[in-house]
Parts: sequence; structure tokens; C-alpha cells
Amino acid sequence: MFSFFKRKPAVPGAPFAGLRCDVHSHLIPGIDDGAPDLETSMELIRGLVSLGYQKIITTPHINADVYTNTPEIIRAGQAAVMAELRRQNIDVEFHAAAEYLMDDGFTRNLANGGPFVANGGPFLTLKDNLILVELSFVVPALNIKEVLFDLQVKGYQPVLAHPERYLYFGANKGWYDQLRDAGCLFQLNLLSFRGHYGKEAQQLAEYLVKKGYVELLGTDLHRAGHLEGLHSPRIAAKVAALLETGKIMNPYL
Repeated sequence: MFSFFKRKPAVPGAPFAGLRCDVHSHLIPGIDDGAPDLETSMELIRGLVSLGYQKIITTPHINADVYTNTPEIIRAGQAAVMAELRRQNIDVEFHAAAEYLMDDGFTRNLANGGPFVANGGPFLTLKDNLILVELSFVVPALNIKEVLFDLQVKGYQPVLAHPERYLYFGANKGWYDQLRDAGCLFQLNLLSFRGHYGKEAQQLAEYLVKKGYVELLGTDLHRAGHLEGLHSPRIAAKVAALLETGKIMNPYL
């Protein structure tokens, strides 16, 4: 995908200018639990630009039971958003990937081939082979490591969305080590640093940072309330410190 817009310098003093790219959001109107309409999409995107983002990779949900989105649905929504960005002269790169729930439908498609084609198939990735996946918030899947292995065999690099929000890992943090050993990268939600998802998720976020287990940072932006929370000085300080480590991949996507 490409941008219709000539890139401009980041907003001076914007807290996330160093990140450059957001890799997790729900900004295509009306297809999941994110922006309900195009007007809201524009409001949220303008907010991200004001925070210093120059590129957005939005990631609508795909799962078997609730959000049965397809690449065609997502690309059509992306095109509508891009047309409106151009009409309003909002200067930002706007790409679309997906956030895939590793549910039964996902594993069936993976086993059968389905859209999981390593060389140019219709699989929506953050960039190249980076695929954003998520788990159930209620119980861990018993076959997590097997699915991660199968994804890698097919040529994909799994990125686990918001690992700090799976609170069942808090009772056995060794799961994080196992997932890392299984070849999984981690994408942390910025709002976790200010306790938006609760104290336990915040503590797990700090734990993952201390372990050096974070490669990608995302807003997971759904609504205006999330945008307001992102203005936290605490989040800005955490982003600056993580960028200093040289391990964060966002600026290179």
C-alpha cells in the first residue's frame, strides 16, 4: 500500500513523533467495535496526527464468531477512509492489516491453507510477514505454541497483541518466556502504562518492559476516550525510554 500524501515533518514536540507509526487501532468505520462512522474515523486520525504519528496501520478484528471481516471488506473500508483523508487534506499514511483472534476458525484456516499463503496471498499483515494475533481474554488456548509454529512454517512472524492484558499469564509469567521461545514478538498497548485496563495489566506491562520483551507499541485506539488517555505524560515518558533502547520496531515500519 502507498500514501497519496507527501510526508511532512512531525508535529514539533508531539509525544509520539519518534514512534512515527501506530500498529494497532480500529479506525475503519462500522466493521468492528472501533469507529462507528467516517466522521469518528477522521476525528480519531486527526488526534493521532496531533500526537506525532505520520503513519497508521489500522487493524480491524477478524474472528469466527463476531467480526467475520474479509480482506475485501477491510480494503474497501480503507479506500473509503483514504478518500476522505485526501478530501480533508489530512496528511498521514493510512494502511490496513488485521487483528486475528487465534480461535477455532483461525486454526482451521491455517490447517487447510485458506488465506494463509506465504507468498503474496490475501493475508493482511502489518508489513511483510508480520501478522498481529490475539488470544481470548478469558482462557488461554491450549494449542498456542503449535499455532505459532504453524504460522512460522508458512512464512509469517507472529506478533502477539497486548500480552499484558491476558491476566491469566500473571499467575504464571513463565508463559511469556515460552511464547518468546516459540518465536513470538510482543506488541504492548500504550494505555496500559497509565492503568487504563486495570492495575494488574499495568503491572504486567511493566514486567514485560523490564524483561526486554517489547518490540512494538500500539494505541489500540477505538474511541475518543482512548485518545484522551494517550496524552498522559507518563505514557510519553515510557515511549521515550523504550525508544532509547533501540528495540522498538515502529519507526521502521
